[in-house]
Amino acid sequence: MHNKKRKICVITGTRAEYGLLQPIMQVIKDDPVFELQVVATGMHLSPEFGLTYKTIEKDGFKINEKIEMLLSSDTSIGVAKAMGLATISMSEMLDRLKPEFIMVLGDRFELLAVTQAALVSRVPVIHLVGGDVTEGAFDEAIRHSITKMSHLHFVTNKESQKRVRQLGENPENIFLVGNPGLDHLNNIKLMTKNELEKSLDYSFRKRNILVTFHSVTLDEKSSMDSFEELLIALDSFGDEVGIIFTKPNSDTEGRKIIKRLDKFSQSRINCVVHTSLGQLRYLSAASLVDVVVGNSSSGILEVPSLKTPTVNIGDRQKGRPRADSVIDCKPNSVIIKKSIKKAFKMNCNNTINPYGDGRTAPRVLKVLKKINSSKGLIKKHFFDIDFKEEFLIKEV
Repeated sequence: MHNKKRKICVITGTRAEYGLLQPIMQVIKDDPVFELQVVATGMHLSPEFGLTYKTIEKDGFKINEKIEMLLSSDTSIGVAKAMGLATISMSEMLDRLKPEFIMVLGDRFELLAVTQAALVSRVPVIHLVGGDVTEGAFDEAIRHSITKMSHLHFVTNKESQKRVRQLGENPENIFLVGNPGLDHLNNIKLMTKNELEKSLDYSFRKRNILVTFHSVTLDEKSSMDSFEELLIALDSFGDEVGIIFTKPNSDTEGRKIIKRLDKFSQSRINCVVHTSLGQLRYLSAASLVDVVVGNSSSGILEVPSLKTPTVNIGDRQKGRPRADSVIDCKPNSVIIKKSIKKAFKMNCNNTINPYGDGRTAPRVLKVLKKINSSKGLIKKHFFDIDFKEEFLIKEV
């Protein structure tokens, strides 16, 4: 029996990943067995990205530590230096807070830094949303690297469950729980059109589009070129189609996209741009618009549950399972425009989301409560797979 509450430290670096973590953080906070610790880092602390740590506090969570690690640069050198700075700071944080577990979600470079620190500090890692495939970004390599340094794995779909197992992880520590972002749809009341219009300072048109476009870190075509193709397509619809933009993350070329987006929207009366909508406004907007456009994971993971079509541009989300409401297209203005027109005519009422039923947080809590001690998790064994098919090995 544990006399003291068991400390689980959740580390979050972006608004998007916090939106997915929030339901799980809430059930941990509300449970008498656990003590929730929260560390905010990365974009949460940046005025440029909306100081979104305030959203965490507004939701009723105490932030135990704020760890600055972002440099005012989105070059590959700037990102690599930020990772080094984060690793140093996170190791010091773990020494101060002394959690029994840390919890991270996804594939951001900030999370790779803290996972490295936890590995050498002998703190077990709970990893959410591992095993996914996103071939268009270096996030994929980061995600799989975090998996290899983690001890408990909560995955969103069966394909991801298989991949984590393929990486040599203990099948008894891999749990299929669904996408935690869908829990919001069971927990919150979405805003009406009038409420959202007031909140966003935006007037809905006959047709409306929600756009989120992030940097594509591994594509041969630059993110800026792809974004320019998207803007050409959007501009061709004229003022009759309204556009709600959310700004990208602090990835390579992210600031260039933001600068171009600000310039594009300034001269157009049908556009509104927000650094961060937050979970309630984002999901409300996604439910009310005619189509969600861009390359954000939310278009694949959450939007299908709102029965809204998604136009997914490029390879950033390549490899993820999809609902039939998702239209994939190349970063070409003509193809993007055709895809949006197709989405305008779609009826997605019968769409089934492959990422779960919105009851992920209770499943995660149930598993955590069954783990008597974290000590037995530290020393990991590699669990080989018996391959039935022969793999060709090239002779050197």
